[in-house]
Amino acid sequence: MANKHPSMKMWSGRFREPPDAEFEQWQRSIVFDWQLLDEEIAASKAHASALLAAGVLTQSECAELRGALDSIAVEFGSEAGRALVRDHPSAEDIHHFVEIKLVERIGALGRKLHTARSRNEQIATDLRLYLRKQAGLCIEGLAAWAGALIAVARAAGDAVMPSYTHLQRAEPVLVAHWLLAYVEMALRDADRLKDCVARFNLCPLGSGAVAGATLALDRSIAARELGFSAPTANSMDATSDRDFVLEYLQALGFIGLHLSRFAEEIALFSTAEFGFITLPEAFSTGSSAMPQKKNPDFAELIRAKVGRIHGAAEAVMLQLKGLPLAYNKDMQETQEPAFDVGFVPQMLALVARFARALQFNRQRMQEAAEAGYLNAMAAATYLVHKGVPFRTAHEKIGNAVRYALEKGVELQRLTLDELHQFGAEFGPDFFAAITLHATLDCHDVAGGTARGRVHQALAETSQRVAALAARGEAVHAGA
Repeated sequence: MANKHPSMKMWSGRFREPPDAEFEQWQRSIVFDWQLLDEEIAASKAHASALLAAGVLTQSECAELRGALDSIAVEFGSEAGRALVRDHPSAEDIHHFVEIKLVERIGALGRKLHTARSRNEQIATDLRLYLRKQAGLCIEGLAAWAGALIAVARAAGDAVMPSYTHLQRAEPVLVAHWLLAYVEMALRDADRLKDCVARFNLCPLGSGAVAGATLALDRSIAARELGFSAPTANSMDATSDRDFVLEYLQALGFIGLHLSRFAEEIALFSTAEFGFITLPEAFSTGSSAMPQKKNPDFAELIRAKVGRIHGAAEAVMLQLKGLPLAYNKDMQETQEPAFDVGFVPQMLALVARFARALQFNRQRMQEAAEAGYLNAMAAATYLVHKGVPFRTAHEKIGNAVRYALEKGVELQRLTLDELHQFGAEFGPDFFAAITLHATLDCHDVAGGTARGRVHQALAETSQRVAALAARGEAVHAGA
């Protein structure tokens, strides 16, 4: 029986009735997967190469197909062109859109490209290419943020600030040491992304709908052309796997987590109560009611973004948890969460510029580091060097701190006679051992805040960060 509803559907031959009009619009993914145009073009060109090697296409047909695909990329590559893709009246998805445009350009040859191919493998391939590119951009963004932190740390020199545990002042540290803590987080985040990409940088093309291509394609051709390390090993897994989307989103969750911690400290330290940091005006806003206000809106928005990222990962987890093998339409819902976190590379670029613009109130930070008995640990260490067991030294200094609190002075303001009531081990050299610099430098271990150790860490970490931007470019290319 003839088709009662001629259309450009890729699957309409088996159906007698047209789809419900509202359902048809509701199930279309072109409204979001238009963002995969570049990846769909690249994957389609690679498939054409595989069809050429298999003898399905002639050399001239392959060249004509690839040329037409390139022309589609050019025509719809601008922002206005992408809007035309998104708003196409009849294309179901990005795969359908490209096929429609191919047929418009080169006729029946455009339909030949879908030989030995399924949309199930197409979307699995396109998403991997897209996330690989996004991961590379994120790694480059992490390199920019880490580089900005290192530049600020270098400029801070030997500036000092209090560190905190339980939000209570703990010990003095170099400002550079504090900043380098976030550099370590950024480096770990980049490693997670690189590891994530290494696991999914495999090419699904040739997997067919579920059981593998129906022609003897050399799958290594498409994999090589697209920069994948190899073809996927199992067709059912390849077409139904979205682990890579989930793992990517979870890796971004760590980035959001670390940026949020950084933003929280900046917002906190910029308050009048702390007064350690002056917010850059270019990244702040005012109040419509209170003329004096300068609000840390950028830091607050950064802090909030982790919720969106975590929500995207949780959504994908719930979408996948009960799916039988292999492809199910549910998987269409894993795309939007991946696109929804597309703001992360821009966020990293902004936070890098924000970090470089921060100004520190060095005097206020040093005053805070020199008050509140933050040299008590160094004082206990002094007694340890005199042969006092640490637990005993801890108790002696605790008693001295209590006495100083009652007297309203810092430890270094106590006299030697006053100190002798807590132990005969105190000598004139005690006061040199608890100066600010001595308190810093007694932490002379790898990873400690001693001035020499931090200067060394800056040099070593700078080299690690310098390699990070190149790593992002390599990930982007599939290397």
